[in-house]
Parts: sequence; C-alpha cells; structure tokens
Amino acid sequence: MRNNDQSNRIIKWIVTVGDFVLLNAILLGFAHWHWRMGTWQTGRVEIFILVNNIALMLAMLKFLTIIHLRVVGAGEILKRIVGLTVVGAILAYLLLKVFAYNLPIGWLIWEIGTVFFVGLLFKRLGERWFLKLYREAGRNTRSVTLVGSDPELIGIFLKLRDDATLGYCILGYYGEESLSDVATEVDRLTKHPVKERGMLRRLGSMEDFLKAMAETPDELNLGDELYLCISRKERDIIRKVSRLCDHYVVRFYYVPVSVESIGLNLKREFLDDMEIYTTYENPLQNPVNKALKRMFDIVLSMAFLGFTALLFPIIYLIIKIQSPGPIFFKQLRTGLDGRDFYCYKFRSMHVNKDADRLQATKDDPRKYPFGNFMRKANIDELPQFWNVLKGDMSIVGPRPHMLAHTEMYSQLIDKYMVRHFVKPGVTGWAQVTGFRGETKELWQMEGRVKRDIWYMEHWSIWLDIRIVWLTIKSIFIHDEHAY
Repeated sequence: MRNNDQSNRIIKWIVTVGDFVLLNAILLGFAHWHWRMGTWQTGRVEIFILVNNIALMLAMLKFLTIIHLRVVGAGEILKRIVGLTVVGAILAYLLLKVFAYNLPIGWLIWEIGTVFFVGLLFKRLGERWFLKLYREAGRNTRSVTLVGSDPELIGIFLKLRDDATLGYCILGYYGEESLSDVATEVDRLTKHPVKERGMLRRLGSMEDFLKAMAETPDELNLGDELYLCISRKERDIIRKVSRLCDHYVVRFYYVPVSVESIGLNLKREFLDDMEIYTTYENPLQNPVNKALKRMFDIVLSMAFLGFTALLFPIIYLIIKIQSPGPIFFKQLRTGLDGRDFYCYKFRSMHVNKDADRLQATKDDPRKYPFGNFMRKANIDELPQFWNVLKGDMSIVGPRPHMLAHTEMYSQLIDKYMVRHFVKPGVTGWAQVTGFRGETKELWQMEGRVKRDIWYMEHWSIWLDIRIVWLTIKSIFIHDEHAY
C-alpha cells in the first residue's frame, strides 16, 4: 500500500470526524442559548442530539467528503456540502417524528442546518488551504513519469505541476530532448519563471525507455503514475507499457497525440458488449437548463446592480476628477449567434480613438490611476450586469470580444465562432483559469477559445457557482494578468 494512499485515508477520516465535531458544537450551542431548546428537558435534548448525529452519519453514506481526492473541483465539493446539509436535515426531521418527538422542531432544524452549512463552507475552505500547504511541503504527494515527445504532454506537465492542491511531483519524461525546451518556452511566455516552479527534466530517450522495459524494467523511474503519449498505431507498445504498469502497481494513463485528437466531446455508450462513442448536445440547449441559468442570471444581476448603485456616487466622483468624459464606456461586441450588442463598462481609460481596435496592455498610457485599479479589481465590469438583466449576456460564459478581434481570430483559429453558441459572460472559465487579459500570442487566444468550448460542453449550475466564487476571490487575490 502506497504511503500517499494511506495518508489520503487519514485526511478523509480527520475531515469526517471534524464534521461531527462541528455539528455537535452547533447542537450544544443551540441547547444552551436557543430560546426554544432552553425549555426542553435533558432527555429530549440528548435524543435530539443523538438523532442529528445518526442523520449526519446516514447522509454521509451518499455525501462523504471528497476533499482528500486530488482531481476534485470546488463545484463538486460545494454540491456535497449542500447534499450533506439538506439530506441530513430531512433525515433528522423524519427520524425525530418516528421517535414521536412532538416538540416543534421544523424551524429549529432549518436554523441548525443553515448554521451547519455555513460552518462547513468555511471548514472546507480552511481544509483546502491546509491541504495545499501540506502538499506544497512535499507531503501526501504522488510521483509522475511522462513518456513520449508530443506537445500534449506539456499540458499534462503544467497542470499537474502548477496546481499544488493536486499534490503531484513530476519525476521527468522519456522522449526527445526538444520537449523540455518547448516546456521552458511556455513557462517564459506565461511569465512564470522556471526556477520558481521546476522544469521538465529528461530521464532518457524513448529508445532508452523501451530498451529498459524489455531488459531491465526494475531500473525504470516509473513513479506512482505514468502518462504515455504516442500514436494509437503503436498498439503493441501501448499494451506493453500498460502491462508493465499493472505489474509494478503504477496507474497508467494514455494521452492521444495532438494530431490524433479529434476535438470532439464524446460520450461512451455500449452496443451489446462493444464500446462505442457518440457526440452529445450542449447542456444549455436543454430548455430546463436554459431556464435555470436565466433565473440564476436574473437573481445575481439584480443583487450586483444593487451593490453597484451603492458604489456609483463614489465611482462617479473619482472618474470625473481623474479623467474628463463620460462615466460609462459602451462598445459593440459579438454576442449570441454572432449578433452584435452594446457592452457597458465603467470607463477605465482616457477617451481615445483606439478603444475599438487595441486591447489594454500592462503599462497602457491610456489608463488613468483609478481606472487601472477598477480593471484589476473587476469593478469596471459591474455595469455589464445591466447587459445580463437585458438578456444580451449571462453572468458566466465566454467573454465577448470587440468586433475587430472577432473578425481577425475567426480567420486564424479553428472553431473560434463556436464560442458564440451561448451567451457571452461577465466572467468565464477561461478568465479564472489563467487566460485573462491581453493576448499577445496566438496560442493565448487559442487557449481561451479551448476553455470557452470546454465550458459550453460541461456546463452545470454548480460550475457557474464555482466560476463566480473564483471571480470574487480574484478581487482580493490579485491576478497578474488583470490589467
């Protein structure tokens, strides 16, 4: 049994025990200070606490914590918190009725559930933060070896290396020497110095790997997980590497090479005992999903517009003092189905003739001081909630681009226009995953488009909530690409 798997189980049970400690602290607090429970007899209070613990235990059969897992998103964690709280509260109410508990407990259960939900949210945030520090310190990690020379491996390398919460240590790769040079160049272009984050180390050539696999497999540096990226035509090699990993209890992953990636989101199905794949529709083509997203947009946009109304007098005065001209900036941008619409923002630059042609840059002389601050803190985007309320935009979606960029990039990037099959958003998946701000290089816009399409294909209301949370967090944790 690998040590990191054992420590994963320890983390899971520490978190689980902590959930029970939190619940019982809340229950005892209510028993001592809540006006309703203060009049109960001791026996009824004990039964109430016992039943709530049993309900939580039963709810955990379905919604046990997954925070210890490596590849798990905040959206999935939030879903489990909601499920654990709601199911636990319902079970507690039903079980108490079975015990012929005649005291009025409906509102009390709701109050306790609300406090428990908020407590769990902050507890999970703290646990994620601690787990990140723990794994950054080299604990509870899994080692990874890459095999192949295709650039697809660079994406795997960057993802596993740069997200500390995953807890991966990249041992290196077997392949052509040029792959590490490409990885170093990507580091340079993304403004993350290699010396701070670790470079992609070459362990040997592909020929070295195959020779050692056949003659001295014990000398291979396989790690806990192995990612193989070679052509599907090399079936014999793929099978041999897979069997080698099975023998040494190493988890095996196959990554298709870039030229064989078909760029489609496929769903696995079975025709009798045969495995087949089919495309499936964009979730937002479903009327129920579309209505749910629209309701989400209306509620949040009204809340944010109320917040904007409170800030407006302050923003108005500062803009007028620092930069003569209108308070709002409106610009034609490309929206749903390629239709143009006027996008509204607080004006963050001096009035200039290049506003519809040039992107903002890091040291752009067109920005005035408060405008620069608004851009970094996303305050300039607040008027776009009016666009959301009107129906031109959504809270979450691909960011709308100026018409000049739509015309240019639609000629340069395959599937660029696919991002317009959904409403553009105030924020988006690309923006919270590092593809925000100026796009000096074509690959940066390609990465943004790729993430926009991924969002369209994987939409859920939980993903929207996660993106909104990450956007709000960026107000307090500065994004170096925000300018």
